[in-house]
Amino acid sequence: MARSIKKGPFVDHHLMKKVDAARGSNDKRPIKTWSRRSTIVPDFVGLTMAVHNGKQHIPVYVTENMVGHKLGEFAMTRIFKSHSAVGKRTEEAVGGERRPPPGTQGPAAPAAAPAAAPAAAPAPAAKK
Repeated sequence: MARSIKKGPFVDHHLMKKVDAARGSNDKRPIKTWSRRSTIVPDFVGLTMAVHNGKQHIPVYVTENMVGHKLGEFAMTRIFKSHSAVGKRTEEAVGGERRPPPGTQGPAAPAAAPAAAPAAAPAPAAKK
C-alpha cells in the first residue's frame, strides 16, 4: 500500500543531516548509510550514497529517475547464482571438444569443396 501524500516521504533524520552537510560543503565523498528504508528525495540527486547491503556498503549514484524509490532497492542483498547444464561447463573449462555420446554416430565431417581439391596428376605413359 502506498504512503499517504499528506504524510510525505520518509527519510531518516540522521541521513538528512548528512545530506545537508554534504550539500553545504560540496563534498564528493560517498555518504555512508544503513538506512535502506529511506525514500530518495530530490535533495539526494547528484550525491553518491554508500548503502549497506548486510555485508558491505554499495556505492549508489542518485539520479532523477530514482526519486520516489527506496535506497535499499539499489543495493542487492542476495547474490544470484544459477546451476549450469550437466557436463557442459566442465568440458568447456577443460578445453576438450564435445564428443557424441557412446554408441551413436556423430555428424559426418564436411567434404572438401571440389575447387579446393588438388588436381590429379596425369598417369604415366605405359612402356612398350
